[in-house]
Amino acid sequence: MTEAANDGSPGQGEQPWLTLVGLGEDGLEGLTPGARSALETAETVFGGDRHLALVPEVPGQERLAWPSPLTDALTWIEARRGRPVCVLASGDPFWYGIGATLARRLPPEAMTVHPAPSAFSLAAARMGWTLQEVRCLSLTGRALERVHPWLHDGARILVLSWDGTTPASLAERLTERGFGSSTLTVLERMGGPGEQHREALADEWGGAEAADLNTIAVTCRAEPDARPVARTPGRPEGDFHHDGQITKAEVRAVTLAHLAPGTGDLLWDIGAGSGAVGLEWMLADPANRAVAVEPRPERIANIAANAGDFGVPDLQCVEGQAPEALDGLPAPDAIFIGGGLTTPGLVDRCRASLSPGGRLVANSVTVEGDAVLAEAQQLLGGRLTRLAVERAQPLGGFSGWSPLRPVTVWSWVMP
Repeated sequence: MTEAANDGSPGQGEQPWLTLVGLGEDGLEGLTPGARSALETAETVFGGDRHLALVPEVPGQERLAWPSPLTDALTWIEARRGRPVCVLASGDPFWYGIGATLARRLPPEAMTVHPAPSAFSLAAARMGWTLQEVRCLSLTGRALERVHPWLHDGARILVLSWDGTTPASLAERLTERGFGSSTLTVLERMGGPGEQHREALADEWGGAEAADLNTIAVTCRAEPDARPVARTPGRPEGDFHHDGQITKAEVRAVTLAHLAPGTGDLLWDIGAGSGAVGLEWMLADPANRAVAVEPRPERIANIAANAGDFGVPDLQCVEGQAPEALDGLPAPDAIFIGGGLTTPGLVDRCRASLSPGGRLVANSVTVEGDAVLAEAQQLLGGRLTRLAVERAQPLGGFSGWSPLRPVTVWSWVMP
């Protein structure tokens, strides 16, 4: 038997030795024969205290509860490579579960998986909801702000709770954002003898705690003062904390189109100002990441506040001046230069950081910046666009057109 590398590369014929068993609240009774056999014949069983309490002990079997941090257990598991090991998980191990963590360290050939119905599947069944039309989120170890982008009138959301205080915290947040009329149904201990459901409007929930094991079904209802996060780029400048240094909404929509966010892509937002471009990049897909590079600390504070408001708290802020501040950052899929364009060597440094297919977009509102972009276009090619936007403003008893500062946009793709 040849062992696979610990980076998760293919196992070159490695035989399965690690079994992931999804458990429901009914414990052993809900397991398939194959899952039960793997559990009973394993030399070592890993799981949370709750998981271990749901299955009987086997004489001579090693039983280990997850340590804190949980990642310490990965070394313990890999040390038993080639011997029968069983990992217990809640429901489906690959839906906000331990499965994804293990898959980053071990090849699929090493694992056998016996999933149980996930909490999302159980909750959808209890609510009579079509699962593919529901937004499924986890707040287990994650910031509450992650729900913000999905709060829209009529939306249905399923939320995995961190503990028994999560329903009250979520209800308070919904009320703050103008969704106090939303209905919360808290489903506790689903699938077990202690299952129960509680239902109330968000603004009537109060501080009541639920069982630690609970899933929340939210039927969103927006009130007139609700603040939903729009689903498309070009969100109004007034929605952001900023000091005037912000890419205007119309220009931002064009800029995002040129940056072409995909799924799981990383953006460098250089001279980020308010962070609006990086935020809208992350909102394009939940798997996207962004690094906002900004030299002024007061603007870094605005970026962090905007990241919380818009529900992308994982936006990374780097305080510093590019290009020096770019050293050590993970390789980007796309780069936006919104400030510092005339800094010597910045465009070359950004270009050298991209792999084939990577996108570089730079905006200029000055003659000097335009000269940099014109030279870049002559040397490298790409596309130059000039945007001139006018907005209607009061003019006496009428309305007149007030022009915004024209913007030059250069977009280029690494061949």
